[in-house]
Amino acid sequence: MTRTLILTRHTKSSWDTVGMLDQDRPLNARGRRSARALGEWLRDKGLTPDQVLCSSARRTRETYERMGFDTAAEVTDDLYLVDANRILRVLSEASGETVLLLGHNPGIALFAAEILAAAPDHPKFDIYPTGATLVAHFDIDSWDKIAWRGGELVAFTVPRDLLDEQTDN
Repeated sequence: MTRTLILTRHTKSSWDTVGMLDQDRPLNARGRRSARALGEWLRDKGLTPDQVLCSSARRTRETYERMGFDTAAEVTDDLYLVDANRILRVLSEASGETVLLLGHNPGIALFAAEILAAAPDHPKFDIYPTGATLVAHFDIDSWDKIAWRGGELVAFTVPRDLLDEQTDN
């Protein structure tokens, strides 16, 4: 059986409010557009998550809401500014066949680099900018069997690629 992971870093957030806690920062206009574009890109690929694991930060929750899926998000502090090993532990407890996980750098970039058998040939993969989204398949029957280097790349994109495509059409 195959499990699918959609790994998304939150889209662009605002730094406009002085003194605002990091966890409370909202998306800015570009972040809102980017999240919608990512949702459309995933739907165009026939991907709809049946489980969503989302950091408790406002910007990750807003990213998911703007993506436009109906699946209720499981919001957790366990994905807020954590390392790659913690992300692996959280994912190993997932139950869905197609899991969307939304988090933050640097942990999400390190996780993406370690979970794939081979990295995508994309100039932005290593830095995993805001909105970066990876789709990977795993030949496992449950997430508790997930292992480093076990993922097969399906697709990778960043919002700028998607928004540039929309501008070109």
